[in-house]
Amino acid sequence: MEAASRLTTIQSASVVTLAYDQIRAMIVTGEIEPGTRLGQVELAESLGISRTPVREALRRLVGEGLVTSRANHGFRVADLGLESVMRHLEVRFLIEPGIARLAAGRRTDEDLGRIQGTIEDEATATSAIEAHDASRAFHLEVASATHNDDLRHTVERQWIVEVGRRLLARRAVESDWQPSDVAEHRGIAAAIAAGDGDEAEQLMRAHLASALGHWRPRSAG
Repeated sequence: MEAASRLTTIQSASVVTLAYDQIRAMIVTGEIEPGTRLGQVELAESLGISRTPVREALRRLVGEGLVTSRANHGFRVADLGLESVMRHLEVRFLIEPGIARLAAGRRTDEDLGRIQGTIEDEATATSAIEAHDASRAFHLEVASATHNDDLRHTVERQWIVEVGRRLLARRAVESDWQPSDVAEHRGIAAAIAAGDGDEAEQLMRAHLASALGHWRPRSAG
């Protein structure tokens, strides 16, 4: 595999993490193209490690949605284009309204403080990357307020940070995007703080429907 020749040999005991970091970096930067087969033998040889940590690193990347795995087909780089992002967004549209409802019934004062902190971070962000990261953090903190780690991890897997940064950066040309996103987040947070599950669910659904509506025409085109 040509891409494997550009990897750096690993000399550390934390071989799984370092293999994961190197392979992941090549995927998110586009150095390894979508659909590329990720041969465990080739990667292990290039990294100077055994196949076992490579296999574990690839499995971690499958969990993030960056790599796909099929029986008898091995590992391949996942599609990270807009159509893939739309599929992830549709999953979020189905689960996050319920998460917001659950958060309204379970949130603590500490949860509310963290949620509010992400909103203020987004409101004062001066770059597209800062705005994106704060917006993503808001959704993760809402999921954390359910006190169900599986729900947080699900949202986290559906929103790959590097891909989200590239996609959301395209909306920087829309002068009203950031204040609009902040305003919608404030509304959801207020409903959660009030313990109003119905309102939190409805506002989150409308919030994600807006995002779907924004990107769907581009995906279709």
